[in-house]
Amino acid sequence: MKEYDNGENGCVKCGHTEAKTKEIATTGTGLSRYLDVQHNHFTVVYCTSCGYSELYNKSSSRGSNIIDLFFGG
Repeated sequence: MKEYDNGENGCVKCGHTEAKTKEIATTGTGLSRYLDVQHNHFTVVYCTSCGYSELYNKSSSRGSNIIDLFFGG
C-alpha cells in the first residue's frame, strides 16, 4: 500500500487529505465466475479518515494520476 498526501484538495466526503491504495482482482461473469478466474484487476483508492473508496480499472490507470482523480485534481 502507498500513502499519499496531496496538500491541496481532500476527500469528497470528509475533506481529509490522505489516501492509500490497494490492488484487488475479481471474477467476471459467466463461466469465469464459476471457475473462479480473476481476470478483472482494479486499484482501490480510499480515504484514511472516513474510508470512502473509489475503484479504478488497473489496465487504464497509472500511479499517482489515480490519487489526483480521487482528490478531484
